[in-house]
Amino acid sequence: MLSTFIADFRIIFERDPAARNWLEVLFCYPGLQALLMHRIARWMRNVGIPFLPRLTSHLARFLTGVEIHPGATIGKGVFIDHGMGVVIGETAIVGDYALIYQGVTLGGTGKETGKRHPTLGECVVVGAGAKVLGNLQIGDNVRIGAGSIVLRDVPSHCTVVGVPGRIVYRSGVKVDPLEHGSLPDAEAQAIRALVDRIEQLEQQIENLQEKQQSVSEKVTNVAFKENHVASHILETHATGHHTQCRLEDKAIDEFLDGSGI
Repeated sequence: MLSTFIADFRIIFERDPAARNWLEVLFCYPGLQALLMHRIARWMRNVGIPFLPRLTSHLARFLTGVEIHPGATIGKGVFIDHGMGVVIGETAIVGDYALIYQGVTLGGTGKETGKRHPTLGECVVVGAGAKVLGNLQIGDNVRIGAGSIVLRDVPSHCTVVGVPGRIVYRSGVKVDPLEHGSLPDAEAQAIRALVDRIEQLEQQIENLQEKQQSVSEKVTNVAFKENHVASHILETHATGHHTQCRLEDKAIDEFLDGSGI
């Protein structure tokens, strides 16, 4: 247990630039305190002591804002940053050197028995407010974006974003675990593709309207009624009273600019 606590202690200096000295880390980092109390509670549970493990877990929740069930398995070098609102269920397994931010839930999806909470591999990063629900397998070096809800297994070396979580492969690209701003926005990219497609269709419509105008100029007086209708359509297009979806629309433009694409 001592070696595990030392690993938990040292990883804070590696991953938190705000860590100044050992005294500050020891007394002012609730994530570290919650892990220490959890390891004590888990030891008491493993040796068969009743009641006290859950009481220790409850006291840790009261003091740190982090709720870890005594039955959860937490690897070494795990860093719970800030920690407030973190919930880790009874059968959850967290691999070595995982990084968990505030508001994260590693929970179940119902009243099923047995293994009902997720398993996280090594060096997993779970962003603030993310939820990983059910008996899922999360591979090594996975990054889960802030606010994501993961409901399916995730293979190693992937990035998950969105609600529900969507996998975005980052093969061969090494990314710093603290660079949350580099996570892709899958929804914005899909909307961008749709807007581009709409613009292509609008261009095709304009080309057809130009051809229609060229034909209408050659129509004889016998087709005056048809020519009148065509002219009306062209006048509507010329005066701009028709409705089209363009990137100049304020709502779409602001959304895409905010997503950085």
